[in-house]
Amino acid sequence: MFDSHRSRLSLALLIAVSLTGGVPAVHAEMMKMKATLSGTAEVPPNTSKGQGEATLDYDSATKKLSWNITYSGLTGPATAGHVHGPAAAGANAGVAIPFAKADSPITGSATLTDAQATDLLAGRMYINIHTAAHPGGEIRGQIGK
Repeated sequence: MFDSHRSRLSLALLIAVSLTGGVPAVHAEMMKMKATLSGTAEVPPNTSKGQGEATLDYDSATKKLSWNITYSGLTGPATAGHVHGPAAAGANAGVAIPFAKADSPITGSATLTDAQATDLLAGRMYINIHTAAHPGGEIRGQIGK
């Protein structure tokens, strides 16, 4: 009788493992994020008529961040564009992810480090577009969900 009970428990365990794929459940998530870029969001703020929108997709399983950024109305051609961090709105930080090109639209992707992923999800990353007239950044937008 004891062996019969053990066999049933073993069978139940085998079924449970096979139903879960044999691995613990991973709670990966695809997240939609966005940023609205403006001169007033720069630190310090400026009076640029430039404006922009960024839509971003973040895969928490692979830590891949993809972006599509469009902007218009800058004082001149963009000289650079980056994701900066970690910094909250109202604070500045160094370049975390440089863009391959700065002309609108800007598309691309990068795999984040663990620290970058934590900062992104905490709202401590921003997009900045630079011009000759505003070398520190003409338009900026904090990345959020």
